Amino acid sequence: MDVSSIIILGLLAAAVMYAITIYNNLVSLKHSVSKAWANIDVLLKQRHDELPKLIETCKQYMAHEKDTFEKVIKARSAVSAAREKGDVSSLGPAETQLRMGLGNLFALAEAYPELKANDNFKQLQARISGLEDAIADRREFYNESVNANNVRIEQFPDVVIARMLNFTARDLLEFADEEKQDVDVKALFG
Repeated sequence: MDVSSIIILGLLAAAVMYAITIYNNLVSLKHSVSKAWANIDVLLKQRHDELPKLIETCKQYMAHEKDTFEKVIKARSAVSAAREKGDVSSLGPAETQLRMGLGNLFALAEAYPELKANDNFKQLQARISGLEDAIADRREFYNESVNANNVRIEQFPDVVIARMLNFTARDLLEFADEEKQDVDVKALFG
């Protein structure tokens, strides 16, 4: 073997090793996104299981707030359907509706002193609020993972390997602007 053949083989080996490194990094990012989604999924399921208990507790005291209960139940179903499908683009709007419904429900509960004093209601409210905070934290981690994945599969030379091996961009989990606004308590009681 002459020197030029050794150099060519060395460069080829280096290129293959570099391609393997890129591939392994892309796989790591893909699994990071999946792990982040699984963390959100667990919390969404836990909240999904707590909501019927909250509704039933509230119904005992808030008999004429049927419309509010129905909105929460409908939004809960939409979140569940999106979660089960792994449909991030549908989950964001469904989450917004659920969070707004829960905000309205908790605001309405202020008018029912017996309900606010109920230990079961207090525990469920605290549990659901804790889950909401955890979902927000996990959503941030998920979006960071998605962003890292999406940037990496668009950068050169990673884009070449990503396209060859069908690595795809993922959707960010975004909630609508309505969620960021305060609940209009006057409108609820007006």
